[in-house]
Amino acid sequence: MTAQTPPVTGKEVRLARYVTDQPSKDDFETVEAETAAPADGHVLVHNRYLQVTAVMRDLMTEDPGLPMMPAYKVGERPWGGAIGVVVASADPSLAVGDTVQHMDGWTEYSTGPAAQYFKVDPSWYPGLEYFLNQGITAYHGMADVAEVGEGDVVFVSNAAGGVGSLAGQIAKARGAKRVIGSAGSAEKVAYLTEKLGYDAAFNYKDGPVVDQLRELAPDGIDVFFDLVGGEQFEAAVQVAAQGARMALGGTVSAQTGDAQGAFPRLDIMAGIIRQIVIKPFSTYHTPEQIQAWNQHFSQWLQEGKIVLPYTVVEGGVEAAPEALIGLLRGAYKGNVLVKIS
Repeated sequence: MTAQTPPVTGKEVRLARYVTDQPSKDDFETVEAETAAPADGHVLVHNRYLQVTAVMRDLMTEDPGLPMMPAYKVGERPWGGAIGVVVASADPSLAVGDTVQHMDGWTEYSTGPAAQYFKVDPSWYPGLEYFLNQGITAYHGMADVAEVGEGDVVFVSNAAGGVGSLAGQIAKARGAKRVIGSAGSAEKVAYLTEKLGYDAAFNYKDGPVVDQLRELAPDGIDVFFDLVGGEQFEAAVQVAAQGARMALGGTVSAQTGDAQGAFPRLDIMAGIIRQIVIKPFSTYHTPEQIQAWNQHFSQWLQEGKIVLPYTVVEGGVEAAPEALIGLLRGAYKGNVLVKIS
C-alpha cells in the first residue's frame, strides 16, 4: 500500500541534557535520523510546521512533576504539536497526500501507527498554521473554568502570548464588557489594543502592577486569566471584585527565572472578604475540548470576531531550540511555529 519511497534520512532535534536554568542551544543536538517504509498499519509524514510552547521548558527537567504530561528524556526528541502531509502509507485510513496533525514533536519526518495521526481538511482554515494554535487551552480556561460572560471585566496576564492573545478575544466574543491585558513592551501593549481588540493594556515593567491594574479597572475585575503568576497574581487579588473568578493556567515568570512566579503570596483575607474563586487548571486536549474549540474558532473567524496571531520561525527543525529560547524571553507575539523547509 506504500505509494512513495521515503527518504533515507531526516533531521530531528533531541534533548542533549536536562535543563536546570534557562535552555540554551547546548542543551540540544540535531541529528540525521533514518527513515524507512512504514510497517503495516503505519504511515510516514513529512512535517510542514512544528509548534513551540512555554510548557516545553518545564518538561525538560529531570523531574518536572507534571504526571499528565510525559517528561522529555535525554537522547530523545521533545514531543509536541505538528502538522504535515502523508508521504507513505500502509494503512487504508490515510492516503498519500492527506494532511494530518500529531504530537510527534521536533522531527522532519514522523512515522507511527495511523491512529496517532488526526486527518484534517486544509480548507477549514486560511493556512496550515491555523491548525497549530493554543486556543483549546484559552477556550477551556475562559469558558469552562472562568465561565466568562456578559458584562464581565477581564484581566489577562501575558496577553500577547500564544494563549493570552486568544483568551482575550474569546472573552470579548463571549460578551465581556472590558478586557485588559498585560505585556512586556510598549510594542506589545499597542498590539493588544490595536490588533487583538483588547480594551486596555499596560506594560508590567512600567510600575507596580497593582497600581496600573487598578487605574484601568477602578471597579475591580470579575475574571482573571493568569499565565504569569508572581506579582501579577498578587495584584489581581487586590483588584478583584466581589465573587471574582480566577483561572490559573501558567507561571511564565517562574519559567523565565523569577522564583516568585511559582510562589506568589496570597492575601487570604482579601480572598475571604471578596469570596474569590481560584481554579488552577490544565488542558489535556480531550475530544470534547478539541471539538468545542474548533467549532467556535471556525465560526468566530468567519464572523470576524477573532484573529490568530502567530510568529513563524524559519530554518527547519534545527531552529526549534532557538524558537523556544526566544519564546521564553518574550521575543515573539502570539503562537510560535517552526517552519520545516
